[in-house]
Amino acid sequence: MNTEELIKYIQTSKKKTPVKIYLKGKNLNKLIFSPTCKAFLQDEVGVVFGEWSILQPMLAKYKTEITDYVVESTQRNSAVPLLDIKELNARIEPGAIIREHVKIGDHAIIMMGAVINIGAQIGDRTMIDINASIGGRAIIGDDCHIGGGAVVAGVIEPASAQPTTIENNVLLGANAVVLEGVRVGQGAVVAAGAVVLNDVPAEVVVGGTPARILKKVDNQTRNKTKLQQALRELQTE
Repeated sequence: MNTEELIKYIQTSKKKTPVKIYLKGKNLNKLIFSPTCKAFLQDEVGVVFGEWSILQPMLAKYKTEITDYVVESTQRNSAVPLLDIKELNARIEPGAIIREHVKIGDHAIIMMGAVINIGAQIGDRTMIDINASIGGRAIIGDDCHIGGGAVVAGVIEPASAQPTTIENNVLLGANAVVLEGVRVGQGAVVAAGAVVLNDVPAEVVVGGTPARILKKVDNQTRNKTKLQQALRELQTE
């Protein structure tokens, strides 16, 4: 989806506040909820999944039967659901947040706490490490490592802006930041904590704030930044 399509999607999407409600009471299995809700009810306990605007008045309607309840809610007027990850040919660890309309490549790794916003693309065999943040429409190439806590800025507005792009075989160090619209060239290495304000040529090492070219990528650098393909193997039963 291009920028205009993403903006239109967010604008026109039905905003949702999904909740899970744990119920305690009597004769709960006789209660009738909206067909848009999912209810799993026994006589004295139960749980219901659905939209808060629908379930809230039903709690009042059944106040005689429902003696106690707890509402569990994780979002409010959310415009973009999370990506369905069940069929991805990738490794997604607990706590990763991946929004809809994100593309995840084969054998990619998304670690705990990583956040990937709408419209982003993650290449084959690329690792997004712990607590890294990939902004909207950002493009990450194949065989990259985006270090823990790193930020690849997103560009959804202004709509005319170019997406932030990380080309193939790039290593982005921990807590590094790549600003909106910047392109990091193939094979480049961005040092930990660097703040990249401008495009980075291919096959160089950059570091500092703002980031500057430190040297060309040499054999020593390649050995230190070599990816471990064993981590990207998927062995499932």
